[in-house]
Amino acid sequence: MGQGRFITFEGGEGGGKSTHMRLLAESLRGRGLPVVTTREPGGAVGAEQIRHLLVEGEPGRWDSMTEALLHFAARRDHLVRTVWPALAEGQWVLSDRFADSTLAYQGYGHGLPVHAIEQLYDMTVGNFAPDLTLILDLPVEEGLRRAAHRGGGEDRYERMGRAFHERLRQGFLEIARHNPGRCVVLSASAPAPEVRAQVLAAVEERLLASAG
Repeated sequence: MGQGRFITFEGGEGGGKSTHMRLLAESLRGRGLPVVTTREPGGAVGAEQIRHLLVEGEPGRWDSMTEALLHFAARRDHLVRTVWPALAEGQWVLSDRFADSTLAYQGYGHGLPVHAIEQLYDMTVGNFAPDLTLILDLPVEEGLRRAAHRGGGEDRYERMGRAFHERLRQGFLEIARHNPGRCVVLSASAPAPEVRAQVLAAVEERLLASAG
């Protein structure tokens, strides 16, 4: 798929994923690299329509399997319409969330068996995976406090309770332990300039240095 790179930002609520994705995009563009920023669920017309079903409404409106199916339907549209074409053109694609969020939220959070999520991934995504995943980690209470100030009505997951979010945090950390070659855990509790420096250092070490 050309010389493009796919970087995903993951973590619980309130970690600053969209902010640090934007800052990284600015830095990469400053180096003359073509960059596309996107998000999940969403990132394509059909996927954005599915997004409303997932991030709005009552917390219990879907069971874990239905949620996972909706996420993977949106993900497939996102990949086909946005991610894969951009990578084929040699662009760097930065995404606010990807498949690790489904494993963390519907798997670790809601208890959907891992093998079910893996089967859905194989069917809809195949052998494709991010080149680098940056997991912005912070204590649950701090993250939910930050998320409460965002507004906009997309708060369905934020209202799922403290225990759910604790399982979610541990899920992301477990994903990172199982995928050390792809995942880097960064402390999102640090001041924004420090987090930005951590992000740049990880990208420099894992991708830019190897790209020459």
